[in-house]
Amino acid sequence: MSQKSRKQTAPAAANDAELAPITAMMSSRLMVLANLLKRGAILRYKRLAGLSSVEFGLVASLGRRPPMSAVRLAEAMGMDKGQISRALAELVSRKLVAREVNPRDNRETLVCLTKAGLAAHDTIVAGAQERNRRLLEQLSKDELRVLLDQIDRLTDTAVQMLADEKHLN
Repeated sequence: MSQKSRKQTAPAAANDAELAPITAMMSSRLMVLANLLKRGAILRYKRLAGLSSVEFGLVASLGRRPPMSAVRLAEAMGMDKGQISRALAELVSRKLVAREVNPRDNRETLVCLTKAGLAAHDTIVAGAQERNRRLLEQLSKDELRVLLDQIDRLTDTAVQMLADEKHLN
């Protein structure tokens, strides 16, 4: 990739003096990276498994876990229950997800992946592993260890910042 095309696709690599103050911030750069990775993942999983972004999120979250309620799934994904319910209905109609009454509480419905859903899940996992390998292959083991340690520290700080904001509201 040429220097010119690298600058066009990765504005975070530009000189801080060239960027607007907000785009030079760490959080902005991380959001750009996360958004680029998410957009690539959405395209990949649509191509490989025919899943929308919400659907692949549901399939990935359900994974090879015991059945769970739609409410718990919505909470785990940080999404609206209505949006989750619509996507689950589509996945059920495509026979990727099965619904069953909770044997401990007849008022609750549990969802889990079907055999076809598990195959889609495995496709997602294999694709994610390939994307992760490709993303990280440019880092040495030591660089990766340092990066992951720094991400953990930043995540801990972000969790505390969120708690502080919630406390102020």
